[in-house]
Amino acid sequence: MELRQLRYFMEVAAREHVTEAAENLNVAQSAVSFQIAKLEDELGVRLFERTGRNIKLTQIGMIFLAHIKKAVKLVDEAKEKVDEYLDPQTGTIKIGYPTSLASYWLPTVISAFRTKQPNVVFHLRQGSYQYLIDAVKNGEIDLAFIGPVPTKDPDIEAKILFTENISALLPTNHALADRKRLDLSELRNDSFVSFPKGYILQKIAVEACKEAGFIPNITSEGEDLDALKGLVSAGIGVCLLPESTVYDSIPRFTVKIPIDSPQVKRTVGLITPKFRDLAPSENLFYQFAIDFFRVLEQFQ
Repeated sequence: MELRQLRYFMEVAAREHVTEAAENLNVAQSAVSFQIAKLEDELGVRLFERTGRNIKLTQIGMIFLAHIKKAVKLVDEAKEKVDEYLDPQTGTIKIGYPTSLASYWLPTVISAFRTKQPNVVFHLRQGSYQYLIDAVKNGEIDLAFIGPVPTKDPDIEAKILFTENISALLPTNHALADRKRLDLSELRNDSFVSFPKGYILQKIAVEACKEAGFIPNITSEGEDLDALKGLVSAGIGVCLLPESTVYDSIPRFTVKIPIDSPQVKRTVGLITPKFRDLAPSENLFYQFAIDFFRVLEQFQ
């Protein structure tokens, strides 16, 4: 069984037409037909059946295709890794990230890296907290920015890059809007807007309020930061957000106020799989990110 046969098989299966598959592969139709016949002889089954002028997969052909797609994908990824070891500055890195880091820190560090390594390709995937952890474990992504950093997962290698404060975002017409700082307990009677239950930032906010002696009255929810900021702007409620989510600008009709007590913080960092070595380009970026935030911390 040859890799060429499998690629021909996948192309014919996708187009259900040998001539069209051959044209797309830029080979003779007879070559495609010959390789498919050889593959069927080796397997001892018919992979295709004719339906008029077209062909379609047999039932066993469908099963075979599902497995072959995975196998060919693994082969292609293996070839990419070999190429990457030969030239780590032209590799591809699959990075996961949460919504809360998308507007400021992610573009900042990637932009800085690309000025030094412009030929490295990034595939970026946004995801929830648990998705990022699971995706790193199963190899769907190579590494992920995350906050807070999970430090007790036996399958994850975690590196804290920095710690940031969680601040209160209030409407400008709020009674405490002119304050320089506030205690979280002063918001006990307010309506809160928050991410839905199950989101890590909602958990952080609720636990902080409990530490301040009350359970927040969450009256509205949003699944992204812009939605939450918009709800605060509209005067629907107050919100607790990481400071980096409002670095570039404070939303209209809102004010950001630091929280004195309790001190609400989150760690932000990178996670990688514990039982798989990073490829050269991945390690290049990983070390760059660590150095980037270490230097940044020295100037703060």
